[in-house]
Amino acid sequence: MGRVNTALQELRGAQKSAKGVSLYSRFVNRPVGRYLAAGSYALGLTPNQVTLISAAFSFAAAAAVALCAPSWGLGIAVWAALAVGFAFDSADGQLARLRGGGSAAGEWLDHVVDAAKLTALHSCVLIAFYRFPEEYRTTADVWLLVPLGFQFASVVTFFGGLLTEKLKPKPAPGSPAAAPSTLRAVALLPVDYGVFCLVFLLLGGGKLFVWTYAGLGVVAGLFLLAFLAKWFRELSAVPR
Repeated sequence: MGRVNTALQELRGAQKSAKGVSLYSRFVNRPVGRYLAAGSYALGLTPNQVTLISAAFSFAAAAAVALCAPSWGLGIAVWAALAVGFAFDSADGQLARLRGGGSAAGEWLDHVVDAAKLTALHSCVLIAFYRFPEEYRTTADVWLLVPLGFQFASVVTFFGGLLTEKLKPKPAPGSPAAAPSTLRAVALLPVDYGVFCLVFLLLGGGKLFVWTYAGLGVVAGLFLLAFLAKWFRELSAVPR
């Protein structure tokens, strides 16, 4: 326990900026990830191993959506696995900072897993709509377009944001960090991955799940348009 407590104390002073982070990530996912990082540090795990643990939980949840008939019990299990996977996704970076910094290969693995789990999760929802049309009431083929559209919005947002951060000039060393905006943190909740995971608690609701999932997909599409305009405007000001 002493090793865990020491790790927790060090991690509290080595958190990433809360700028551009939703309330869920700031007050739920990152704190849980901090405890997982401390425990992983005590067990001698590497950041890459923690990333793979995150992947195992996330892909197991996605596979369950595609393979199992929807039920309230399945929804709880899927949400729990996704939430734990997301927390471990936060823990790997925190563990890397605790160990003195990450590696290029570790960052690459983290981003590849993130992209793969987004693609897999929406693909598995599409498979579920196809395999269990009576339970989800998705007998009309048009419903299969919903996960495809949601997947498109999620993946383009992920890579667009990632590329924007890489292309934007880095702040000068020693410059003060911008204060996080509470309003922005609230506004970002609808497109936070952790909030999205909550929709799977409705798996037993059939059409309730479908309509809530579709609604979040529409919101993700609208946010994508706003993000693209914002990122293009910011990068247009960067000299080539």
